[in-house]
Amino acid sequence: MGVVTKTVGEALIDILEANGVEAVFGIPGVHTVELYRGLATSDIRHITPRHEQGAGFMADGYARVTGKPGVALVITGPGLTNTITAMAQAYQDSVPMLVISGVNARASLGHGRGKLHELPDQRAMMAPLALMTHTLLEPADLPAVMERAFAILQSKRPGPVHIEIPTDVMVEKISIGDIHPSKACAPRAAHAQVAELAEKCRQARRPVILCGGGSVAAADKIRLLAEQIDAPLVTTVNARGMFADHPLSIPASPSLAAVRDVIGASDLVIALGTQMGETDYDMYADDGFPELANLVRVDIDADQLARGPEAALPMLSSISQLMDDLLPLLEGHKTDADGAARAKACREAVTSWLSPKMQAEVGILETIRETLPGCIIVGDSTQAIYSGNLYYEAGRPHGWFNAATGFGALGYGPPAAIGASIGEPGTPVICLVGDGGLQFSLAEIGSAVDCGARVIFLVWNNDGYGEIRSYMVGRGIQPEGVTPSAPDFGKIADAYGLPSVRLDDVAELSNALKRFADLSGPSLIEIHETGTRGATA
Repeated sequence: MGVVTKTVGEALIDILEANGVEAVFGIPGVHTVELYRGLATSDIRHITPRHEQGAGFMADGYARVTGKPGVALVITGPGLTNTITAMAQAYQDSVPMLVISGVNARASLGHGRGKLHELPDQRAMMAPLALMTHTLLEPADLPAVMERAFAILQSKRPGPVHIEIPTDVMVEKISIGDIHPSKACAPRAAHAQVAELAEKCRQARRPVILCGGGSVAAADKIRLLAEQIDAPLVTTVNARGMFADHPLSIPASPSLAAVRDVIGASDLVIALGTQMGETDYDMYADDGFPELANLVRVDIDADQLARGPEAALPMLSSISQLMDDLLPLLEGHKTDADGAARAKACREAVTSWLSPKMQAEVGILETIRETLPGCIIVGDSTQAIYSGNLYYEAGRPHGWFNAATGFGALGYGPPAAIGASIGEPGTPVICLVGDGGLQFSLAEIGSAVDCGARVIFLVWNNDGYGEIRSYMVGRGIQPEGVTPSAPDFGKIADAYGLPSVRLDDVAELSNALKRFADLSGPSLIEIHETGTRGATA
């Protein structure tokens, strides 16, 4: 297009568009309207949540299903502080998120003169939660700053990036030439390390592979490796669905004894793109995860390799590039390590360990998966989700994610499900959320209506914070503060114009899902833990 003169706000939209941004999530205000100047004439879709936290969670859900950075556009002060919880969830779960905020005019920064939405040091406040945070003080720096932001989002362990633009900078004009998308430059392991890993694979007689969220994009290549060395595939919560129905798949938490037994008895453990953090590997905080003598850890983040279990062979590399380098070295090699039998025995042991209540909840998840093949289940922190995180095989990659790991924010599910629907508009998205969690972000149902998101809000109603109530009872504590009253969700659905149904029997779920999945917008199904037959054992 040659060199043109545009305001910073207009140029920002051009840069976002050039980097493949298809949607932004935000609530406009006087501190960001100049960033909207070029939005209406662009191809970028704007989604308006009811709260800036919702904008962040929508960006998170969008990013998880597309693999692209989710973009939130928020005002200075309360707009940004409302987004912090979503940024923290994205930071913990390694989700690429670009948060662009306003900030007061440059001359006012740091003076504390009582400007509207003023914070003492907004950028410093965001620094602990962002891979990068930058205040655009020089308008002409915009292209370079945005190039750096996108490079970081695509080249290292994902997470939130924050760019703030002073209100007086937004309106200044800059000359901008042709815009090219930023290029990713992920690390690649040294050949000697890859050769060492290949030799370990050849020597192993009982290998196992642990897959985290950072490995999902390389699912097909990892499957080839697993088949060559006959290794069971243990998937953490954010990796579920990578190997659906594969005989080597163990879609179960490494916090469970049966899974730990498989891992501990292995002579080679290859951990790919997994944080190996407590919420996946030690959720009961019993310090029972086995010590591993021959652990290989592969991660895109050097800092992460220094945390958690010590590896005999730490490898700094993207998973996809490692597979490209490793698989040719194993060509012709085939191990008979009884992997399928080990995986099957582990799955059976986990299933038998689950309580009848948990098995009933997992059965509901399986009904959803079988009724709507290829669907996405986005969860909040609720009992059926906890059960699924222990043992559930999603039907596809990116088909199962929730906020019950990592940061663990309640109210995540509804806006994240909307973001997922924007990312895959032709796919049914089921938001599995408790009656307590839904009330954290109840108003986002209106956002789903506005944007026509094909989200089925499946409300798991247990009359309050059921999981915390059970935990209190289990520890001999008189339950207190765990029974907040809920609205009539059917009437809430009516108020927003949503079709809805409260199930009398879980056997009705499949038909309700089929009916609502064909709609062009959102709907609501309520399952009551004690009022719906078959909901729990």
